[in-house]
Formats: sequence, structure tokens, C-alpha cells
Amino acid sequence: MKNFLIGLAAATALALPAAAADLGGRVLKIGSDTTYPPHEFIEDGVVKGFDVDVVAEICARINCQPNWVSTAWDGIFAALAAGEFDMVVSGVTITEERDKIVDFSDPYIIVEQGVLMRVADAGKTIDDFKSGAMKLASQNGTTNAALGEELVGRDNLALFDAFNNAVVALQNGDVDGVIIDSTSAAAYEQEFAGQLTVGITGLSSDPLGLVFQEGDALQDAFNEGLAAIKADGTLDALVLKWWPK
Repeated sequence: MKNFLIGLAAATALALPAAAADLGGRVLKIGSDTTYPPHEFIEDGVVKGFDVDVVAEICARINCQPNWVSTAWDGIFAALAAGEFDMVVSGVTITEERDKIVDFSDPYIIVEQGVLMRVADAGKTIDDFKSGAMKLASQNGTTNAALGEELVGRDNLALFDAFNNAVVALQNGDVDGVIIDSTSAAAYEQEFAGQLTVGITGLSSDPLGLVFQEGDALQDAFNEGLAAIKADGTLDALVLKWWPK
């Protein structure tokens, strides 16, 4: 799995000063689809995950307090643009289309897309999906779904409101693979060891970013904080926490 999970902290090798931005303890309302482990998920009523830890560390540098709000993926960027949230953090791939209505931070991790499959189907290739012999699934409105449609066509792609529903369909035999980010695939592979595996890797390489309203000064503040946690090794440590070698 680790061969297609790439942390970005090592890319910022030069020592940088601590973040100069100070948000004065501001509470930030953060919209997130909390059904995407290990980036964000709810455990015992608390939002946890890699992205949650990243934001907490940045806020420790720039003096802010995150208030996580669980929300559906569908419409999350429009809600941010309308001012319903101060920012969105939800394993979001940076794309030109999304950048037309929101602003992104610098990337905090780069992931590849792969296909989560049943162990019994390991060894199958993307051509088995392209031919229609196997059915692919993903979450509607994601870059994963867009790539899936490009690869196998809309008729052979089942779309779900959340990735966990797609994974349940995979386990039930309703679909044969879920196209998903490497980071989340690793979590499902670990949770369902012996049942599910990442049978296809390296379909694309995607930078993930924190998301802000257009022109919001929070973007600069969070970029400062992100640079600080890259420089001092904190980001690398968080990658290892959630994806141990």
C-alpha cells in the first residue's frame, strides 16, 4: 500500500520560521463529509482522522479552534461559497473546476487512485472493468467517480452517496471494485483484512488541499501553518500515525 501513498512534508526540506499568522483564537466552522476514513470519520460522537489532526496542528501554530460540522458531500463546495462554512476539509482533491468557485491551500498530501476489490478477484485488471465483465463503483461527485467514468464508461459505474456504501456493495457482491484514493483504500484494506485488497494501483496522482471561500485571508494563514508543520516534521509524523510502515 505504501508504494502509492506519498507524504509531502519531505518536499519542504528547508527550515522555515514558525507561522507568523495569528487568528486570535478564532473558532472556525469546518464542513466535512465525515464518512471518509481515515481522513475524517466519527467515533464515539467525535470527528477524528488524519485531516482532523492536520488542522489541529495548524491551528496550534496560527491560534484558531476548529469546530467540525458533519455534512453531506453533495453541495459541500456550494455551501462553502455561500458562507455556510469558514472552510471545508474532507480529503478534497485540488482541481481547476473546483478552483473556479473556491480557493485551495497548498497541497498537504498527494494520493494515488486505485481500485479496492475482493481478495478473490486480486489479479484482475482495469481492462476487466472496461470490458464490462466487472462492475466498478465510487462516490458521486468525486474525482474518483470522474476518473471511473472516463475509464469504464457511465453504464459500468455504480455511484453511491458515500464511499462506505460503495464498500458495502462490494462486500455484498453487487459491484466488483471501488475506485478510491489510496489513503482511504489502505484503511478499508486494513479493516477488512483477508476480505478486501487494493488490486489495481496508480490510476492517477492527486494533490489534496484545504478549501476556503474565494479571496479569504484564511488561505494565507493556513498556508503559513502548513509550511510550519511540514518544516518541523509534524506532517510526516501524522502520515506515519495514520499509515504506519
